[in-house]
Amino acid sequence: QVQLVESGGGLVQAGESLRLSCAASGSIGSINTMGWFRQAPGKQRELVAQITRAGSTNYVDSVKGRFIISRDNAKSTVYLQMNSLKPEDTAVYYCAASPSIFYNTWGQGTQVTVSS
Repeated sequence: QVQLVESGGGLVQAGESLRLSCAASGSIGSINTMGWFRQAPGKQRELVAQITRAGSTNYVDSVKGRFIISRDNAKSTVYLQMNSLKPEDTAVYYCAASPSIFYNTWGQGTQVTVSS
């Protein structure tokens, strides 16, 4: 079993930055890929960014050039550095872990609100 705990959400103004953290515990050796998802009110949850154990990353087009996902395997922690935030980035952000292809473990979510 893997447990994920997110932190770092909050209220910021457009153009500012936030860094989200996700600490993993439990059977962390089973984790291959970790990702950040978000869900805005009335919208489907979407994958924002993900990073493999080897460090390969990919991002949804809307955050490319603004968000950076990184991973500290020694600390079992994944980060999402969010720069140049926009009101449309407002959502609940979830950390997730995958042993292979599908994500099967989720954090509780952290709210990010960007005011214009």
